[in-house]
Amino acid sequence: MLGIDNGLIIRLLDLAGIGVFALSGALMAVRLRQTLVTACFFALVTGVGGGSVRDLLIGAPVFWVQDGAIAAVCIAIALTVWATPERWWQQGQLLEWADAVGLAAYAVFGTAKALAWGVPPVPALMMGVITGCVGGTIRDILAGVPSIIMRPEIYVTAAALASGLYLILLWLGLGTAIAAVAGALAGFILRGAAIRWSLGLPTYRGPRESR
Repeated sequence: MLGIDNGLIIRLLDLAGIGVFALSGALMAVRLRQTLVTACFFALVTGVGGGSVRDLLIGAPVFWVQDGAIAAVCIAIALTVWATPERWWQQGQLLEWADAVGLAAYAVFGTAKALAWGVPPVPALMMGVITGCVGGTIRDILAGVPSIIMRPEIYVTAAALASGLYLILLWLGLGTAIAAVAGALAGFILRGAAIRWSLGLPTYRGPRESR
């Protein structure tokens, strides 16, 4: 059973992931000059997409269906983006940085929830990656833009780092709160470095053909 402090940390990571992913979905719709309804839809599917897939895979009730406030928060974020001046949301790479926060926080939360449902550590790590990456992937597919996971830029690796470090620190007995914060921070730093310096993984080039 999580203590009150540990439970609070995990809950905050959950809300942070949902909120910033919803923000990134709404920003994508606004950048594409879509309607308010589309912005709300993008915010919702981006905010809850990864967690929905995770819950279906681990046999848990789909979280946002059980908690009506989550959908309301996603829609409220979309309305806020829609109703405020566009210049507020055009600062640098805001969409990418919001996505980075959601990726790291949600990856850790997804792993924690999978563990709580009795999933072994390695599949739980995969659940964290799915939780962190699927929402943004759905957003990109709906928007008709190349998905980040199809580019060599570091993305899935950052989610895996967040989830993996969380599991390692738990195994070392450092406690849920420390492990969660450290894992999320490490994932965010790696993804942030990829955004800042365009870091990527090497792509497959295939064996050289013999002459």
